[in-house]
Amino acid sequence: MKNLAKLTLFFSLNFTILFAAAVLLGLLASWIEFARFIPLGTASAKNITDLAWNALPVALYLAILLTLSYTARRNMPIPLAISGTLLLACIVYMGLALGISRAGLMELNFRPASAVQGAPGLILSRSENVMILLRDSTDIWGPRVVSLPGQPLIYQDIPMGPNNTVLPLPPLPFGDTTPWFARSLAIDFSLSAAELRGRLEYGLIPFAVYAFSLVLLLASLRFVLGLTHWPLANLFLGALVFRGIVSLEGFLNSREINTMIDSFLPGQVPPLFITPVIFGALALLVIFYTLLARIVRPRRDEDAW
Repeated sequence: MKNLAKLTLFFSLNFTILFAAAVLLGLLASWIEFARFIPLGTASAKNITDLAWNALPVALYLAILLTLSYTARRNMPIPLAISGTLLLACIVYMGLALGISRAGLMELNFRPASAVQGAPGLILSRSENVMILLRDSTDIWGPRVVSLPGQPLIYQDIPMGPNNTVLPLPPLPFGDTTPWFARSLAIDFSLSAAELRGRLEYGLIPFAVYAFSLVLLLASLRFVLGLTHWPLANLFLGALVFRGIVSLEGFLNSREINTMIDSFLPGQVPPLFITPVIFGALALLVIFYTLLARIVRPRRDEDAW
């Protein structure tokens, strides 16, 4: 009972802090994204509902990872760690998702930061494309010089019309040096949030089944956090495995993969439940492996059972 109380307190605090931090970081990123685009109006600020939805999977994955690491370091029984984390994560995750979807007051847009304005000569770049504005950045149809890889400089006096539109150029932001790993992770988390939001629109049952299967799969990975005697190394391994689960979630939810799997199981599993069934099957396999590992090594980690 004492371990369960500690587990509840640790998970609740972690999820709350991580969710709030993810929302605040999303808000900051939205303001920055709005401010860095030229001209004004080419980007818009997100509302708090979108930010909260995008923060949900981030908080879920990180809270479960840290909670499982905590149970491993405290030598809590593995059945308690898995079942307790599963119960807490389902209650918090589903409850918060339902609350966000029903909170009409959260549809208000935040006031974005002022867009950046540059003087003549402002240089904008994306990848290897470079644009030099020859007038103030507020003059969206002003003359400009464009540099493209392997081509001579292009001068556009009025970048519109058949005689001046040498290349259809979108408004270029300031150079984005975000690492590919961070961008791909953000995309996968946004896909996870969109999937959860879409299933809630289908109904409460598809939403609950999907959320439960995902949480079960993540909680079943408790053994990863106890593979070695170094907690930091275990946490790193767990982070890599959880990163793979995020990618697997987006992969299985893609329309092409769902259609392909459905072709192998015609009528046996509704398309809406294909991904939850796969998550559940993987979770049962992991739990079965954990049980077998305990039977094969009965003297090792006795305090964990």
